[in-house]
Amino acid sequence: MSNQLKENHYITRIGWMRASVLGANDGIVSTASLIVGGAASGANQPTILIASVAGLVAGAMSMAAGEYVSVSSQADIEKADLERERIELEEDFEGETEELKQIYINRGLSENLANEVAKELMEHDAFGAHARDELNIVEHTQANPMQAALFSAISFIVGAGFPVLVVLFAELNQIIAIVSITSILFLAILGGVAAYVGGANIWKGVYRVTFWGVVALVITAGIGYLFDIAMA
Repeated sequence: MSNQLKENHYITRIGWMRASVLGANDGIVSTASLIVGGAASGANQPTILIASVAGLVAGAMSMAAGEYVSVSSQADIEKADLERERIELEEDFEGETEELKQIYINRGLSENLANEVAKELMEHDAFGAHARDELNIVEHTQANPMQAALFSAISFIVGAGFPVLVVLFAELNQIIAIVSITSILFLAILGGVAAYVGGANIWKGVYRVTFWGVVALVITAGIGYLFDIAMA
């Protein structure tokens, strides 16, 4: 009876987690900044609400399209490299065996052991060995355009939804303060959760997400005050 243990590594989460964190972060920062900038300019509450909802919809579509296009490009490159490797294995099996052997030598194996390992792997799964050890392409890190588009769009909507809800219930003269505070809090939670799920330092994750959020809020608020429509 096999007593093997199945290990769950954080790297297997990279596909959906990167898209989710990016989408949620962008949703909070861009929508909150839009709201703060609009409020600072003297716009009324209905105008700010319409602009924020439009920003939510446009941002979600933009995230989905952008992720799909960029990840599709990555997937196309991976497929092209894998196909080229498949052809090289058919045309020059011995040369590809030697190439794999050299890879293992460069990683620290002795020549005899590298030669033995290369031959064993070429007999077992030549294509898989080259995809993994030459191209650094493995199944759980391969690009998935639809997954990236879906997760980024949904997470953007969730992230952007928080500051939009604040606009619905806050008084006009409180929007800037409440949106700024809650958005920074949401960003801190997002950074901490993302770091925890990814097995990274939580406080470092909180800091790097909130820092850029604060910068964005400050800049857009400054632009809003600069173009104060109430004075126009």
